[in-house]
Amino acid sequence: MSQPGMPGTTVAADPSTPAVRLPRRRGIEFTLIVLAVLLCVCGYCAVGFAQNGTVPPGAAGYGAGLGVLALLAHLAVRLRAPYADPLLLPIAVLLNGLGLVLIYRLDLDTPGDEAAPIQLMWSTLGVALFIAAVLCLRDHRVLQRYTYVSVVTALALLILPILFPAVNGARIWIRIAGFSIQPGEFAKVLLAVFFAGYLAANRNALAYTGRHIWKFTRLQLPTGRVLGPIVAIWLLSVLVLVLERDLGTSLLFFGLFVILLYVATGRTGWIAVGLLLACVGAMAVGRLEPHVHSRVQDWMHPFASIDAGQGPNQIAQSLFAFAAGGMLGTGLGLGHSTLIGFAAKSDFILATAGEELGLAGLSAIFLLYALLVERGYRAGLALRDPFGRLLAIGLASIVALQVFVIAGGVTGLIPLTGMAMPFLAQGGSSVVTNWIIVALLIRISDSARSQYDGTAAP
Repeated sequence: MSQPGMPGTTVAADPSTPAVRLPRRRGIEFTLIVLAVLLCVCGYCAVGFAQNGTVPPGAAGYGAGLGVLALLAHLAVRLRAPYADPLLLPIAVLLNGLGLVLIYRLDLDTPGDEAAPIQLMWSTLGVALFIAAVLCLRDHRVLQRYTYVSVVTALALLILPILFPAVNGARIWIRIAGFSIQPGEFAKVLLAVFFAGYLAANRNALAYTGRHIWKFTRLQLPTGRVLGPIVAIWLLSVLVLVLERDLGTSLLFFGLFVILLYVATGRTGWIAVGLLLACVGAMAVGRLEPHVHSRVQDWMHPFASIDAGQGPNQIAQSLFAFAAGGMLGTGLGLGHSTLIGFAAKSDFILATAGEELGLAGLSAIFLLYALLVERGYRAGLALRDPFGRLLAIGLASIVALQVFVIAGGVTGLIPLTGMAMPFLAQGGSSVVTNWIIVALLIRISDSARSQYDGTAAP
């Protein structure tokens, strides 16, 4: 009999060793979804009690609609992604449901501008696309074939709003037949696919080739063929900022690329270069572009309008709302964040959450976002293929960057950007895009866990 370790020896697997079966955890997911729907229905009822002293007449319909959407999404995951992370879908359901509650609460103070029914319609479309993505996309690696198609489509979507009139000083919307679409929301997912595909193919050239910038440093400058797309992305982010006056989208695109560049190469020097380029571009446009310059001035002097006798501006009202909320909040339906104005349902909806749920509720919301991002990172790190790893980290980073940029602007940490809070804020394009991101993360997390299951089909 052949000895182990001898040349040409094959060691047969022990037939008595059972295959390892990983738990699928779909029951945990279902339980968490039920809990999320119940919490949202309780919030909806709390708003009605605070405003009118009774249960809102649409509470049953709201709970049934949200429950049916969540159940259909769960069945799609159970059927096509049985090994997926059980926390991703419940977190998305809870955030989307809470957003509907906050928008409905603001609708009660603005009877002429009811946005909750429209947001529910967009949420239904988002869940439908979520189900389609989970059922039809059997392998995330298929997306790598469309690396350059994705970037061309993303560029077309970014350029399209320039042809339409500006809305509130920014050219980021397309308005057709009473509906408004924000193409940049869809472009960010396509750019994440492009970044992941490009960096997966060129990570070795970026990490190990090129010339040293200075004699005693470890930072290498890649060849022009590899460096060209990096410079192009920087120029694109500045161009978006100049033409569309959209600081948030510019920061998001460039921040996403810098994060993925660091993950692909492991070189911290790229982070320093990326931050330097971002600062140079932001400072130049902030000084030269009037709309962006005014936002920077509002950030630096949030109470200047009060001192001038013109009343508080949006940032000042937002800070007042956070201060009024205190630790535990005023209670759902009992705040006054509608004083912020037209942006209360979109840009500043986080101020409503801070005022009515307090620091405790706001911290819970941030923890949900942090958990969503963490599970995306976990799925990416567990994968063996570079494209899937970069795509998962890129998609999770989109959510993280959006939350940071929006929360930072509303709280006065950074200049206001005008982006929509994921799942919470009014915005059809935003909620649809975020459901697509969750669908892709679920598909990737399913692949990450099934590769370790001895009973899964290859």
